[in-house]
Amino acid sequence: MIDLVLLHPPSFYDFRKKPILWGPIADVIPSTPIFEMYPIGFVTLSQYLEKNGYKVRIINVGLKMLMDSSYDAEKEIKNINPKAFGIDLHWLPHAQGGLKLAEIIKKYHPETPVIFGGLSATYYHEELMDYPDVDFVIRGDSTEEPLLQLLKSLDNHRDFSEIPNLTYRDENYETKINALTWVPENLNHVFIDYSRIAESLRRDKDAMGYLPFKGWEAYPITTVLTCRGCTYNCPSCGGSSNSYSKICKRKKPAYRDPELVIKDIKSAHFFVKGPVFVVGDIRQPGEEYANRLLSLIKKEKIENHLVFEFFEMPSPDFIKKLGAHVKNFNIQLSPEDQSKTVRRFFRSQFDNDRLEEAIDASSKSGCQKLDLYFMIGLSEQTPEAVSDTVRYCDYLLNKFNHRRFLCSYISPLAPFIDPGSSVFENPDDFGYKIFFKTLEEHRKALSSPSWKYMLNYQTQWMNRDQIVETSYQAAMELNRIKFNHGIISSREFQRLKKRVEQSLRASEAIDKIVESGQLEKSFESGNYNGKIDSDALQVEYFSICEKNELKWPTRIFNFNLPQPFLKLYSLIFILPNFIRNLLMEMSGKR
Repeated sequence: MIDLVLLHPPSFYDFRKKPILWGPIADVIPSTPIFEMYPIGFVTLSQYLEKNGYKVRIINVGLKMLMDSSYDAEKEIKNINPKAFGIDLHWLPHAQGGLKLAEIIKKYHPETPVIFGGLSATYYHEELMDYPDVDFVIRGDSTEEPLLQLLKSLDNHRDFSEIPNLTYRDENYETKINALTWVPENLNHVFIDYSRIAESLRRDKDAMGYLPFKGWEAYPITTVLTCRGCTYNCPSCGGSSNSYSKICKRKKPAYRDPELVIKDIKSAHFFVKGPVFVVGDIRQPGEEYANRLLSLIKKEKIENHLVFEFFEMPSPDFIKKLGAHVKNFNIQLSPEDQSKTVRRFFRSQFDNDRLEEAIDASSKSGCQKLDLYFMIGLSEQTPEAVSDTVRYCDYLLNKFNHRRFLCSYISPLAPFIDPGSSVFENPDDFGYKIFFKTLEEHRKALSSPSWKYMLNYQTQWMNRDQIVETSYQAAMELNRIKFNHGIISSREFQRLKKRVEQSLRASEAIDKIVESGQLEKSFESGNYNGKIDSDALQVEYFSICEKNELKWPTRIFNFNLPQPFLKLYSLIFILPNFIRNLLMEMSGKR
């Protein structure tokens, strides 16, 4: 019998029925606007519990709904009977889908406990207890041990008063809040062993349920953790130092020893040849930590492409060291805006000269791909400032892209400013207006007909209409620049141009329907009476960039799996997807 089933919800449960203009809210991440990529905490939780004798199953409900139009999530939930269900509410876009799954669970398993966890669940733990379908919330950023204690208490019918980080109801249906005291100083107790994932997949006979996001089978990215918590204070981030301190009682980051990080990388290396994303800036714990990890990577001769994210600008000397120790590496940087005035909002002290030095050093040190992320919707940022940033991307490509390794992206800060962030808590200090504050308000916002109405903020410098229009115009111009530099083809550029134009028309049409008071009738019926191009309402209608642009380089073959397993896996996933994509190419739909 399975003890715990971890369910990952779609952002909006009825996305297959309701016509929503999703816009670019997920264009620069691997997943779709359904946010079907489950948190890495699912893996650490399941493996920690399995190590302690519990059987845990992961079901990526969002992905299964996205991949198979006939998939019935309600039927699957009805037919499984674990001791408890767990639902992630790590980031707020899963508020509607997560609570809907809880409702379905209680419909068929009224006595089975439903447990929520994640940063957003931690922030809204008291409000979550107002929903009758939620039994427990485990708070904090490291819930492996409290969850283990909860499962033991459920087994032995003990009370829950001694379990750290737990919010629950007592026998009188009153909400009880235990102290948040489980805040481990390091991450040496958690691990990511891909052999265990393969074993769980075999045991549960549900490969689709374990896939992290749509398309993973053709482009298998893996992830390793270096830390939980952060030393930086980006004001709109719910994972900033201030936010972690308030929400999770974490005063400083918890790091994972380099020797254990390399063990996780080797585990991924054994099964998968795709890129390995190293979560967390490896320089945060100090130079000694970074040097130890890089020395171990060199010693183990890791051939997978490793992706490093840096929260502050790495020096040319450090980038050279990276190139000397890592055979294949990629870098992610987030300058946010080309203007130093706007950048101040994001605590970033580096100037454009330092950015260009880092790009130059990366090119000379063998970096395979360098991603630059810029954002729309920042304090002191006007539409003109966004245009300046797009022109700066053109300048950088002219100066550095002789190897075509430099990739720039610009996207809106969407759909939500994170709860617990400085902007969310004190919007006036940063020139913001926050439209939704409660969990219920955000849950309802996710049912909006357009991403504009999902935005929980606007600024003194751009209202929601301007954020939408500026995002599309910036995407149009940046794609034109990429086409001029040979980064995207003429066909890709024309496709994206058409999508931007269709999206703008759809946004304007939805606004008119809202103003006319006919929204509920049109929305609930599942159509807009032909007033909006149906293509623009598809969940995979990307307009900011093509998903292929986000891919890091990889080795020739993606898997190191036993041949029988690889053949079965190919028959189940890769071959059907290859045929489907080929047919779409032939029909001109892609």
